[in-house]
Amino acid sequence: MISIIDYGMGNLRSVQKAFERVGAPARICTRAADLEDCQKLVLPGVGAFRDAIAALHRQEFAEPIKNHLAADKPFLGICLGLQLLFDMSSEDGEWQGLGVVPGRVVRFADQPGLKVPHIGWNQIRVVRPNPLLEGLSAAPHFYFVHSYYVVPDDASVVAACTDYGGEFTAMVRRGQLFATQFHPEKSQLLGLQVLKNFAAL
Repeated sequence: MISIIDYGMGNLRSVQKAFERVGAPARICTRAADLEDCQKLVLPGVGAFRDAIAALHRQEFAEPIKNHLAADKPFLGICLGLQLLFDMSSEDGEWQGLGVVPGRVVRFADQPGLKVPHIGWNQIRVVRPNPLLEGLSAAPHFYFVHSYYVVPDDASVVAACTDYGGEFTAMVRRGQLFATQFHPEKSQLLGLQVLKNFAAL
């Protein structure tokens, strides 16, 4: 069973319905105790980093997430769910993240002709083989909505990149930890393939 964390800041039903479309049952979890028997965990997210990390701690999700990752069980972070894994975010101040992936979260720099937030379809460049991208081309398009992006300290965790006024990390992978800056649940058939691949891990 796939467990989706509900901490009040994700498009949970869209993610759940997308998994259901690929034949993968998924449940929405509102309490930390719901994660005790979790085999595959999904952390979605839409909104501000500060509010999200506060909600994870308030609902006591932070430690179960870390324990899940320490056990190297399949994990998928989506958008803000990717950013929350990092050490620090500079969104509206300095905020400490979960600290499970060394690095920071920064805003796109102001550039002439570059609109922030980055919204819409964009192409990723696959950096290294990744089971979540099996069955896709080497440069598929996915849907993005974000003003901030992650900068990992260790380049070896970067699984895919995207260009938007410069190249940024679009996906990370470390063991069974996978996380995307793009939204698979909003990326039509290609995104559904990513979710199907995650469910099949």
